[in-house]
Amino acid sequence: MLPNDLLSSLGRRVFDPHLRDALGEMVKYRLLVSTLVMRELKARYRGSFLGFLWSFLNPLLLMLIYTLVFSVYLRMDSSAIGGPYAMFLFSGLLPWTWFLSSILEGSSSIIANGNLVNKALFPPEILPTVSVLSNFVHFLLGLPILALFLLAFGIVPTHHVVLLPVLMVIQGAFTLGVTLALATMNVYLRDLQHILGNVMTLWFFITPIIYPVSAIPAGFKVTTYLNPMAPLIAAYQDILFYRRWPQSPVALGVVALFAVVVAAWGYSVMIRSRDEFPEEV
Repeated sequence: MLPNDLLSSLGRRVFDPHLRDALGEMVKYRLLVSTLVMRELKARYRGSFLGFLWSFLNPLLLMLIYTLVFSVYLRMDSSAIGGPYAMFLFSGLLPWTWFLSSILEGSSSIIANGNLVNKALFPPEILPTVSVLSNFVHFLLGLPILALFLLAFGIVPTHHVVLLPVLMVIQGAFTLGVTLALATMNVYLRDLQHILGNVMTLWFFITPIIYPVSAIPAGFKVTTYLNPMAPLIAAYQDILFYRRWPQSPVALGVVALFAVVVAAWGYSVMIRSRDEFPEEV
């Protein structure tokens, strides 16, 4: 396909009238989305003594565990990282957890909420969106915990953090598109939810989270160019841990454009299939 034809095809996909109508529905049902997000957040810790405080305690405990394991027991070489290894790890692990939880929960959201899908006029694309947004809230609640640990290790945030909202928007668009597509596929292929956990484990290990990009052998660095999460995670680590602007702005720009296309594609996939959902679930 010629470049002009490719751009034209992408343009038709992004500006599909049906897609615009679906986005209009999301705006129309924004109160329903916020209500379902709050329901999801409350349901996660329903019956527990500390309740919503676990949204702060979970990342805190996770941070303590990683600090103990990697800084005390394994004694990872901080000189190769340029600072405390646990802080480097958690700077990438926190956004990855948002991505992972959204994918795993959102992909089964249509199946798990068949009673809502079967109701007339209920837009099913709301359900994966709620999964992404509720996990985004947990990500936001984890950021102050990360900031406290960074300060404890002498890593003071700089003006570079102003770029964090941009990274969140890019990741949110990409995550939402993937989640919508997987939620649709899972309606017809139930085995997907069993395969997905293993795929995400592989994706985790080929994404520079527990190791820096510089540690990847030259022959395998192509995986970082094919992995849209790699520039995003590296950008989070650049801003939060290294206190600098992202070192791969071109790759990040490509991921941003790709995220828009994936979000549009994910919505299109679900819009074209949603009328069949009541019969399938």
